[in-house]
Amino acid sequence: MTDIKKLINTLHPLERKVLPVLNSYKTLPEIVSATGLKEVEVMRALQWLENKKIVKISTELKEVVSLDKNGQKYAKNGLPERLFVNALKKRELSISRLEKLTKLSKDELNSCLGILRKKAMVLIIKNKELKVKLTDEGLKRVKKDFLEEKFLKKSFPLDIKSLEPEEQLALQNLKKRKNIVRIEMQKLKHVKLLSKGKDILAQGLGDDKIVDVLKPELLRSGEWRNKNFRRYDVSINVPKVWPGKKQTYRLFLDDVRRKFQALGFVEMAGPLVESEFWNMDALYMPQFHSARDIHDALYVKEPKRAKLDEALVKRVKASHENGFNTDSRGWNYEFDVARTHRLVLRSQGTACSARMLASDNLSIPGKYFAIARCFRKDVVDATHNADFYQVEGIVVEENLNLRHLFGLLKTFAKEFAGAEEIKLVPGYFPFTEPSVELFAKHPEMGWIELGGAGIFRPELVRPLTGKKLSVIAWGIGIDRIAMFKLGINDIRHLFSHDLEFLRNQKVVSCRQ
Repeated sequence: MTDIKKLINTLHPLERKVLPVLNSYKTLPEIVSATGLKEVEVMRALQWLENKKIVKISTELKEVVSLDKNGQKYAKNGLPERLFVNALKKRELSISRLEKLTKLSKDELNSCLGILRKKAMVLIIKNKELKVKLTDEGLKRVKKDFLEEKFLKKSFPLDIKSLEPEEQLALQNLKKRKNIVRIEMQKLKHVKLLSKGKDILAQGLGDDKIVDVLKPELLRSGEWRNKNFRRYDVSINVPKVWPGKKQTYRLFLDDVRRKFQALGFVEMAGPLVESEFWNMDALYMPQFHSARDIHDALYVKEPKRAKLDEALVKRVKASHENGFNTDSRGWNYEFDVARTHRLVLRSQGTACSARMLASDNLSIPGKYFAIARCFRKDVVDATHNADFYQVEGIVVEENLNLRHLFGLLKTFAKEFAGAEEIKLVPGYFPFTEPSVELFAKHPEMGWIELGGAGIFRPELVRPLTGKKLSVIAWGIGIDRIAMFKLGINDIRHLFSHDLEFLRNQKVVSCRQ
């Protein structure tokens, strides 16, 4: 009983008006009529009552008939055939005379002739001029309402299942004519009073002057002490609200960016349409080597050539051919200068690192990162995409070694994957030596690969910087880290435009 009293105290004024009539009325139109409230107010009250398990709302689909524009006109002014026979009375008239008297259109006149002939009510006389007169049957029936006239006098909309056989026949006749009736499916709301509702009505709603809002006047006057305030139920379910927010993967990448900046890294960038020079040649990838095959680059048809610094191209060419004063013999082949000008869609974020090393803005020492969108010819499935993001970076300093790289990778594993346990295994990348791959242990998924790293080869660094420097480089497969963080098992969902998916997707930071 105490719970029922508490429940009564939570009722909104609209609920208090609707609830008492539910013993007698079960459909939405009936409840609207009985309460005098607007339909939207009744529906809102019923939804609140259903949330509190006081009523149960069900929906019935039914086929209803309503009047279309001509039906509304004929219900008010009379059917064309009624105007037609009223004009005839006991005389015969020409079609042209009937048209003037009835003011019906030619289509309506022709329709009247067809309908009335079918009912054996008129006779067409063909002399010099076409004339019409009522038959004996017509004279008898003209004094009675047509089935269709009776039907149009009813209150619409009508449930088709509730029609009598004569009404069904009238409906079938009217359906054959233009814009008189319209048939559609209609939802009818039914309301069932549950046991809680019956208990409330048995106990009574009590004070119907319950206060919903605490106004300044009540506080000033002290009258609030004598008022009965509505109790708010904070446990009740409420409709979901979808506020505007960034796409979840974009939000995650922004958080990655802030993390790098907090660690003192400067962001670097490069174009999506890149030359082979920056995408591969400047990274000391030989033009003939199968290492290029793993990139599955997408080549650009127009324009055909990129604009490059020819002095820089000359130094990179020398590095490939003879090592460019690095105690290396290079790759010992003839470098194709025409090929290096070809344009591709960027296939790796390391192109941004190469551009940074050759830039006048390079600081030594310096720490740089890029969140680079890349493109490769790949079969799209749950774990592969034709375009993806790589998080790439370099640290530039003299006398850096592998231990510095290991320390940096451990920091990344902790910051971006939240991993306490990592392992580094030997790897291969065309532009680093030595090279390592970074793995982190996930509590549920076990060991997962986070990315690759290494020390840039002198044949890459010297032509671009003109200096003898140590550059440690790394790349993180940020798409897969995001999948793991966001609880996504299909990489395509990272770029989803599905509103339902995006609304329900959790928002996380790279540290969670």
